[in-house]
Formats: sequence, structure tokens, C-alpha cells
Amino acid sequence: MRVLVWHVHGSWMTSFVQGAEEYLVPVVPNRGPEGRGRARTWDWPSSVVEVTPEQLRETPFDVVVLQRPEELELLERWTGLRAGIDVPAVYVEHNTPAGHAVATRHPLADRTDITIAHVTAFNALVWDCGDAPTTLVDHGIVDPGLRYTGERERVGVVVNEPVRRWRVAGTDQLLRMAQHVGVDVYGMGMAALEEAARTWRGDTAPDLTLHDDVPQGAMHDLLARDRAYFHPYRWTSLGLSLLEAMALGLPVLAFATTAAPEAVPPSAGLVSNDPDALAARARRWLHDPDEARETGLAARAHVLSHFGLDRFLADWHRLLKEVAR
Repeated sequence: MRVLVWHVHGSWMTSFVQGAEEYLVPVVPNRGPEGRGRARTWDWPSSVVEVTPEQLRETPFDVVVLQRPEELELLERWTGLRAGIDVPAVYVEHNTPAGHAVATRHPLADRTDITIAHVTAFNALVWDCGDAPTTLVDHGIVDPGLRYTGERERVGVVVNEPVRRWRVAGTDQLLRMAQHVGVDVYGMGMAALEEAARTWRGDTAPDLTLHDDVPQGAMHDLLARDRAYFHPYRWTSLGLSLLEAMALGLPVLAFATTAAPEAVPPSAGLVSNDPDALAARARRWLHDPDEARETGLAARAHVLSHFGLDRFLADWHRLLKEVAR
């Protein structure tokens, strides 16, 4: 089966393209949002083929996987095909609603010709999709392997554009945590975070070490040296960085929002809406590496059993066959 899919979310896409299908990924000259092409910092198989808008007009495909509303217009402009009408389509909803938490209408609400695939049960619950057909395909991740050493008495965080996404990403809580323990931050937009940290009005200066836009494999090696992982997000579906940290063998700390309470059992870490409780657990693990390691092993076992790649790919293969037939 040949699948047209845009490169939007790198970690999710890295899992998605491990399947048995052939994947056409649009690319435009500046590799901007309309077509980023193949990943530069993730390892993708040869079954992922870049196609320009011009090539796409001459390249047949069986189904399109949409992830943003604007892709409906791009598809029609580039190929003359209408999603759900001229070509079978699935829309992957990665995000929680940006508007009212439970009253926001989905952009494809009431479209009966395109299935909306939610990535968490929480998303499926809160989005108002009207009469549109919906399904749930839980995340699956490529196992990075047990790399945990925990040798650094610091807490790792993975976040892109933390200043632009300030409250959504919980950047204020990241800085608050860094007043209690040393924090290593990995992601894009670290220069802006460095500037924000200088003007932070906390009682003490945050202890931050920033790692800007490190390739995924190298980032996993660095993150695995941290004693624990902190997921400061207030409002996100279920960050794949949290699942990847668990798979690496890190014990985790997260706020009890959206899908985190289901993803992180008590054996794998602490999920709480009390920042002081999370900071206290971080300090405890810094002083007790044996407990941190034991908790991290439980986190890894849980994530592999619940978010394994084989189940994820089987679910997607089944859904694509159902939609494309």
C-alpha cells in the first residue's frame, strides 16, 4: 500500500514509517511546513520516498494520512484530489484542543468521509467531532534501548520552543524545578530559554544546562545520563519524549494532566499536580540512585508493554486497509 503523509511530528512519524507500507513524503524547495521531506535528525527506512508537488501529480497512492487542516487544501491544489471523496483519508489528531477544553469543535467535525484517529483516549474524549467517524490508535515508539546510567545528579527535560509555548509546555514549572535541582534541557529554541532564565523572578537563579537541537540518537544518549526525567507540560496529548525517556530507563516526574496519569503508573515515577511534591521526589532520587534505577526499570517495562511498536504498526496497518478498501 502506498501512503501519502506529511512530515509534521518527527517522533510520531519515525514510528509510523516503520511499517510495511511505502510512504510518500512531500518536499518543497525550502523544506518549510508545506513539505519538510525526510527527517534530518531521525533514522527513517528507505520505504520513505520524498515527492515534490509536481511529482505527486504523476504518482498514484492508495490513502492519504492528514495531520493539519491545511493539508486538505494542499492535496487538492497539488493533485486535484479531494480527501475522503476522490482518495481515502485518515486525519490524525495529535493535539489537545487549543480552545475550550471540552467544547472545541474539531476542524473535520461532522465530515463522515474522513476518519479522525486520536492518539490518546483523552483526546477522543475532549474533542467535539460531531458525526465524524473516530477511532483511537495509541502511541507506539521505536525502542531506543536501555541506555540509562543516571550518572549525573540532574533532571532531564525535552521541550521544543519552550518560550513560545510557555504555559502549555510548563516552562515556568521547568524554571521552578531548576531552582531545586540541576536541570538539563534538550530541544529547539534554547537561546530564547537562556534569555528568559536570566530575567526569571524566582528566589534563586535556575540551574540550567541547555542543549540546542541535538539529533535524536545523541539526545537519547545524553538524556540517559541524567538521574530522572521531568515532563513539565500542562496541556498536551501525551508527549512522546515522556515515553522515550521511560523506554531509556529513566524514572519520570509529570503533572497529572491529560493522558499522563494513564501512561505513568506509580511504579514508574510520580504524577502529581503539586510542583513541590515533584521537586521533593527529584531531590530524593538524586540522593538515592538505587531507587531511581529501580523506578526507571519499571518505567521501561511499562512503556514497552503498553506503547510497543508492533502493536502500533498493526493498529495502523489495519486502519489503513479498512479506509482504503
